[in-house]
Amino acid sequence: MIVSRSPLRISLGGGGTDLPSYSNPYGGFVISAAIDKYVYVTVSKPFYEGIRLKYSEIENVQDVSQIRHGIIREALKIVDENIRKIEIASVADIPAGTGLGSSGSFTTALLKALMTHFNKPVHAQDIATLACEIELIKLKEPIGKQDQYIAAYGGITAFEFCKDGTVLQENLNLTSSTIHDLEDNLLLFYTGTSRSASLILKDQDDKTRMLNKQMVENLHYIKKLGYESKELLIAGDCIGFGELMNEHWEYKKSRSVGMTSERINLAYEKALKNGAIGGKLVGAGGGGFLLFYADDPELLRKCMQNEGMDEVRFKFDFQGTSVIVS
Repeated sequence: MIVSRSPLRISLGGGGTDLPSYSNPYGGFVISAAIDKYVYVTVSKPFYEGIRLKYSEIENVQDVSQIRHGIIREALKIVDENIRKIEIASVADIPAGTGLGSSGSFTTALLKALMTHFNKPVHAQDIATLACEIELIKLKEPIGKQDQYIAAYGGITAFEFCKDGTVLQENLNLTSSTIHDLEDNLLLFYTGTSRSASLILKDQDDKTRMLNKQMVENLHYIKKLGYESKELLIAGDCIGFGELMNEHWEYKKSRSVGMTSERINLAYEKALKNGAIGGKLVGAGGGGFLLFYADDPELLRKCMQNEGMDEVRFKFDFQGTSVIVS
């Protein structure tokens, strides 16, 4: 049995500029951080013929083309579309649809497990590239590339999404004191609602392709904030970074009417009055997790507890997609 895992992620700046509808004509930039919450995939060879899949559903089929789960079907087509005997299962620390990049994490973990099962060595760059090919090209999802790349590489990482489709990766070599500061003062709270990232991102994707001036200018500014976030983090100015998160959120909210809700907005305003310097919804928006940088974490925890929002504590992951049992 092969067991692989991929970390989930939080976006620290530039999110949304990684969609090809924007990055191909203008170039995108995102800072993303992998966290120690994971998607796990197991791959084994059963004694009996057939393809058995266990995820939120159970599938038993005889041929790859019969698989309903698009990502699994396309991944198996890449590694061995004629396979007749395999069992694949997945579990996750955090539910899907909560803004932490679970789809990209699942795809990279699946590819890593399959490649290991078939004795095909693969680099993080290759895993991320294949994962993007499956989700963006084969399945035509209107999503970006940061989730697949940060899951594959791990760490606190800056990605340049170039106009020619290539992706450049840079590990941000932050000081240990900066990393500890971020782990102590970045707080993640579940809003209690999940959503489909594809539905929210489709609106952004469509407007960008139509050269909607407001959307394109918004993403230009978000990219600028991404570069500024990088400079602040490298300088160890976590307070400045936290303040910039608030500006990032104000621009992000204006991209879609489905980006936020009255409940989330009220909780956000209360957070700013109770220990938070700045924050935003992680991922495409619409629900999922609120991420704050706090100068008084305990006060913020009490405030969010009163709002009925549970905290998920985390550390950063620096391994990326890996095999943990083989």
